[in-house]
Amino acid sequence: MIEDAITAPSMHNAQPWKFVHRTDTDTIELHGDPSREMPREDPDHRAIHLGCGAALFNLRVSAAHHGRKSAPRLLPDPDDPWHLADVRIQWVRQAAVDDRLAALRPALRIRHTSRFPFTDEQIPSEILDGLRAAALLEGCHLVLPGAWHTDTVMHLVHTSQLFEAADASVRAEIASWIRTDAGDESGGAEGIPSAALGPRQYDVTSPVRDFDSFRHVTERPSARFENHPRIALLGTAEDTPMDWLRAGQAMQRVLLRATLDGLSTSLTSQPLEWPELRADARDPASTAGYVHMVIRLGYGPRGGATPRRPASEVLTFV
Repeated sequence: MIEDAITAPSMHNAQPWKFVHRTDTDTIELHGDPSREMPREDPDHRAIHLGCGAALFNLRVSAAHHGRKSAPRLLPDPDDPWHLADVRIQWVRQAAVDDRLAALRPALRIRHTSRFPFTDEQIPSEILDGLRAAALLEGCHLVLPGAWHTDTVMHLVHTSQLFEAADASVRAEIASWIRTDAGDESGGAEGIPSAALGPRQYDVTSPVRDFDSFRHVTERPSARFENHPRIALLGTAEDTPMDWLRAGQAMQRVLLRATLDGLSTSLTSQPLEWPELRADARDPASTAGYVHMVIRLGYGPRGGATPRRPASEVLTFV
């Protein structure tokens, strides 16, 4: 189950989670890993909560696949903000297993972030409605912006790129998680390898973050991306650590559902990492007052797997 859990996405593939299995109560504790924090890009640890929430959802999916019921309790210790959840794992009769969760398990190992161009093929409304419903099941909203709102988000993407380019400390923090030299490809089990960067965009028409904006990777091709990207904004009414954990679970449920529906996906929080830009990403007509992630949807290459720390490195038994 932990091997399934750690296939979750996280900011810069930092994998900010630790698990503790309390064998006397069949409880798995989920903790954030302070060694994975990013003070410049994620000072409030929102991204850590999102990544850990995604891993928590994967754990729930895996438990259902193995015929077990998972009962998560979020933020169980008010005195320990890094103790994010307790998950009680229970054997139950097959009829009591959540089949909707178990059905998502095949997507765990084939869902990968795709930083490649998508086609202009329209996504059927039935699929989009299903993704919205997936977010609602986790208490979150998935907003599918129209043309003007998409243009606004793309303007925020462009502005955040300028902010990032002007801030050396942010660039240095990003660079510490990006393996752009050929000699680094075999080192470490975290971060984003150059093979996962995708091509450069001729024009930035799609919200795909270029982690190699200073061209340290040689012979990286360029490509034209979709002119009218289909994006979705994942949000909640409030903006607390509890909401961030719920949003992480909703994000992963949407991603797995999209994968099973034949869609490719990518994530970006770049325009949401700057407080002066984040508020402008929301739809003023939506009850989702706080946007946590921009999800790009479409038909195209799925992207390749990024490295993961082994389960033995993030799991302890007590």
